[in-house]
Amino acid sequence: MKIALISPNVQHLHDLQRGLEAQGHSVQSFEGGKTRMAPVAQESSPDLMLVDGMCCDPQELVLVEQLTSQHPEIVVLLMCARQTPEFLLQAMRVGVREVLPSPAPAEALEAAVARAAARKAARNPVSGGGQVLAFAPSKGGCGSTFIAANLACLLAAQQRHVLLIDLNLQFGDALSFVSDAKAPTTLADLAAGIDRLDASLLAASAVKVDAGFSLLAAPEDLTRAAEVKAEHVEAIVRLAAQHYDFVLIDLPVGLNALSIRALDRAQHIFAVLQPGLPYLRNASKLMQAFKSLGYPPSRVKAIVNRMEKGSDISLAEIRRLLGNADLHLVADAPRDVPLSINRGVPLVNLNKAHAVSRGLAELAQQLSPREEVSPSLLGRLFRRA
Repeated sequence: MKIALISPNVQHLHDLQRGLEAQGHSVQSFEGGKTRMAPVAQESSPDLMLVDGMCCDPQELVLVEQLTSQHPEIVVLLMCARQTPEFLLQAMRVGVREVLPSPAPAEALEAAVARAAARKAARNPVSGGGQVLAFAPSKGGCGSTFIAANLACLLAAQQRHVLLIDLNLQFGDALSFVSDAKAPTTLADLAAGIDRLDASLLAASAVKVDAGFSLLAAPEDLTRAAEVKAEHVEAIVRLAAQHYDFVLIDLPVGLNALSIRALDRAQHIFAVLQPGLPYLRNASKLMQAFKSLGYPPSRVKAIVNRMEKGSDISLAEIRRLLGNADLHLVADAPRDVPLSINRGVPLVNLNKAHAVSRGLAELAQQLSPREEVSPSLLGRLFRRA
């Protein structure tokens, strides 16, 4: 990677440059503070900018936000001697990927740079692996889990190998949407044995819902949610993409280190909302966050759930508020969807002709186009008969 180092401490610059060059990176160092970020970005166009000497004052992040807005292709890491929760949250909001201590331990710095390199690669996902789809709810109750679970069923019905990961670690209930089974092993159990993670363990840890469709459940015990770390999520999603045609990730409300790690791996990111102002406001914030995190518009779409004809908020207004994002509409079904959820049976299995099922089938078709048999081939087959 091409890395730019900025620090007011000459010794820090020397130590950082020596360590990173030993790992094979191309490194330029610049003595100074945060005001040097913009000119360094213009002059050097680095893949990664590591800025040392940031204090814990959120006001200092104004210049960082300007940089990430103007140069979303540059991954920004900060080094901060004192880190407050407020500073860390604000740093994430302005597009900073990680905040390291100052000075940073060599192992922590090496791992952070490796993750930054992986994120750069993930922005242009390579072909050959399975598709990773992330579903981000704009607000509780928007239907994100229902959509992810039913879409997983539809993709599996196309003879695809599908895994749904419930990343709502504290209150995840995706399994109950598709089955009345209990999960003997959960995401927390898999994280606890991460050193033994392989394809066999991943498959054994997931509940087999149907032919081709498996689900990795969230832990039943709320206290076990803290056992799952961001690096566990990255390892699990990366392995799953190597062995499944589709990996669907049901995210919790809001962004955190774990969900961002999953979003980094996703080829398709869906913000899920309903046609109401509270949902639209939050969805708009999500879209801005995705932009700050460097996700290109081609990877980000919106699913408008429970869309009714004659809605108070028009499609044109929704598009405007969401920055003209691609929209996929799912019809409203105030009786049938709750019935499906309460029975633990996907609506797409209960009634394939339902308007909701048809809308989700269209999305499945876009994600996994079925090959159409040409009339000439049909003719040859019938002539042979």
